[in-house]
Amino acid sequence: MREFTDRTPSKVPSVTLRFWLIKVLATTLGETGGDTVTMTLGWGYLAGTALFALLLIGLVVAQIRAKRFHPILYWATIVASTTFGTTMADFADRSLGIGYTGGSALLFACVAAVLGLWYASERTIAVDTVSTPRVEAFYWAAITFSQTLGTALGDWLADTGGLGYDGGAIVFGTALLVIVGLYYRTQVSRVLLFWAAFILTRPLGATVGDFIDKPVAEGGLNLSRPLASAVLATLIAAAVVLLPQRAGTHPTARNGRP
Repeated sequence: MREFTDRTPSKVPSVTLRFWLIKVLATTLGETGGDTVTMTLGWGYLAGTALFALLLIGLVVAQIRAKRFHPILYWATIVASTTFGTTMADFADRSLGIGYTGGSALLFACVAAVLGLWYASERTIAVDTVSTPRVEAFYWAAITFSQTLGTALGDWLADTGGLGYDGGAIVFGTALLVIVGLYYRTQVSRVLLFWAAFILTRPLGATVGDFIDKPVAEGGLNLSRPLASAVLATLIAAAVVLLPQRAGTHPTARNGRP
């Protein structure tokens, strides 16, 4: 029979409260940072998307080649994915003309496809099993599509849904509280709850970021995008340094006697 006597460290952090804290900060930075490049600096959505795509690819390659979990490298890759998600979603929604509803539907299908392929290959989509290059490739593809989906959902609810940025933040914040309740009060799959929370923290960050930097006439505070991005980057760096994180682990199966 199979005994699970050893535990293998993964290449991603253990999912704790500090993980979610840094994740929300990173998603907010993704929104303000992406808008800084595409709007404030005037690069446009296509050039901005290309820039962050190259940065993301480089960091993902470095992450996969690393032998163990490195907090700074991991969170730099997460920030790159969420910033790419911002510019890619804006490019798809606005430049390609498919709108927020069409963009959200397309990206949801992409997330579902990646998770489906991951499960078909590994029989699990649990993040604590991310310890081989193949699983890491699935992981970062799912992360990138979910970040992009989150941006599209945030824009869809704030603009098409008519709730505005503050209203959108309240809706997504409430949805996350429901997930927390399900986690502590029910036996719903922890893997399913993780991915639901991961997707929903992106539009929460997106709506908060938009609320910070959009014009007052559009429901925002009209604060400086570069300044907001610098403050958020500083907070993330401080959190990574001051809130030590450990790698997640998963059981290692080996044959043995009962």
